[in-house]
Amino acid sequence: MEVKNGTPLRTALYDEHKKLNATMIDFHGWDMPLQYTSIIKEHMSVRNDVGMFDISHMGDIVISGPGSDNYVDYIFPSRISLLKNNECMYTAFLNPSGNMIDDTIIYRLSGEKFFLIPNASNIDKIYKWMIDNKKDYDVTIENYSNIISHIAVQGPKSVDVLKNLGMEFPEQFKFLYSDAKKYNAITGKNEIIISGTGYTGEKGVELIVPNELAADMWNSVLNEVKKLNGLPCGLGARDTLRMEKGMLLSGQDFNENKNPYEASISFIVNIDHEFIGKEALMKQKNEYTDIFRGFKLENRNIPRNGFNIYINGNIEGTITSGTVSPILNTGIGLGYINRKYSKSGTEAFIKIRDNMVKAEIVKPKILK
Repeated sequence: MEVKNGTPLRTALYDEHKKLNATMIDFHGWDMPLQYTSIIKEHMSVRNDVGMFDISHMGDIVISGPGSDNYVDYIFPSRISLLKNNECMYTAFLNPSGNMIDDTIIYRLSGEKFFLIPNASNIDKIYKWMIDNKKDYDVTIENYSNIISHIAVQGPKSVDVLKNLGMEFPEQFKFLYSDAKKYNAITGKNEIIISGTGYTGEKGVELIVPNELAADMWNSVLNEVKKLNGLPCGLGARDTLRMEKGMLLSGQDFNENKNPYEASISFIVNIDHEFIGKEALMKQKNEYTDIFRGFKLENRNIPRNGFNIYINGNIEGTITSGTVSPILNTGIGLGYINRKYSKSGTEAFIKIRDNMVKAEIVKPKILK
């Protein structure tokens, strides 16, 4: 990636996006593809066949050293030290108030080495936060975000894409390595990481490669994706896909103002160890008022961030994300509702402009 005279950050794949006539937008300071064809076509390609994304704007931070086990347990509410080599986990950074600063995937590369991926808008913030909370732990923390690229291959035919490229397909939340011609600073070897992760709710992988290999890898994957009726996909489809599956967006569905219980990801919390924010979080465990839920509207109106949710004529919640679901062909939203009204099937109304639009409250994973 690079910055020139204040222009947006660009991934190593920027020129490939321009060749494909992608519609580019500013995303948290990054010049990223919104779409190549249409958001709906790209969304349906992932659900029915396969799609590929440049997600190289995401961060890359490595923790290593004899104190790494204790350190990762201290900075996360999850027991990261229980991960085995070649396993990864979804978790979140908490502030001292028990609220989420950012969410992430963390990988165990070896006994004394971990790798994590902060969100693009939080890379510098998280790196500094990790350094500030290093204390006396015997660890080295390195930020490789400017030299590593990520390509996501998502959808039911992603297995065929990897097979045709001669790569193994990992299980979910596990990862494999494949030999490469360039040095990967994350692993310390000439190889790429094939990770059984994604942000679409579909079967898929994320390929973590050195920048020098990104363009060749992108075009090799693109060639196989096209053979399988797939498409390159932009941030627009990535957003609609994650909303259908109830996946949180850092900075929008939470912004240091929600804890894991409120955000419906209490599974990341393991109370059997000490971690930053634990004391505050334990106090809030049974006291929080609102909880993260999904909302299915009765028509194609779009509930936008900040729209109020009404129960019995009273404001009882707020929408944080919304779109029209290409699969359900109706408006959907994610947001927070008073816990006493959070049962699936409860009727609510969302105020969209001057209209009260009926909606059904469901679990965050709106599309099963």
